[in-house]
Amino acid sequence: MKLLFASDLHGSSVYTEKLLALCEGENPERIILLGDLLYHGPRNDLPEGYDTKKVAAMLNGIADKLLCVRGNCDAEVDQMVLNFPVMADYAALFLEGRMVFLTHGHLFNEENLPKLGKGDVLIHGHTHVRVAADRGDYFFLNPGSISLPKGDGIHSYMVYEDGVFTTKDIDGNVLETLDIRRG
Repeated sequence: MKLLFASDLHGSSVYTEKLLALCEGENPERIILLGDLLYHGPRNDLPEGYDTKKVAAMLNGIADKLLCVRGNCDAEVDQMVLNFPVMADYAALFLEGRMVFLTHGHLFNEENLPKLGKGDVLIHGHTHVRVAADRGDYFFLNPGSISLPKGDGIHSYMVYEDGVFTTKDIDGNVLETLDIRRG
């Protein structure tokens, strides 16, 4: 199974178009968006190509492939224009016999961990900073931001396939990998 993870689009039609092009090349079975889809939020500058209606239309066009969680900038009014659920604070997947807890990061994060078992995986966005770490008891991943990256400024996303999470830049170059199949 191949999954593509992205976070923090913040209404950028430019980077949503780039994400959709990446999805065509990566060809994931599902695309997981970790919140903050349409609104830029009061702490962020307007992203390049800010156009929430265009972003909504693009995402609605791939609604059958999306699994999303709600970010702190997502609101019920966003759900009114999106044809897929976006209001869940978290979701869970099971990969390689491990629970993968998906959330935006404003409610559950490394300072406020959800209930994780040994070897489970926490994935969130929110900080706009990439992370791929084995914390011993759990794995922690953040794909960074596709449109408003912080830290090193690299626009990024993440792919999961065969037990390995690979973080890539917007050009598809590998930045980090994390194998969750350890014993």
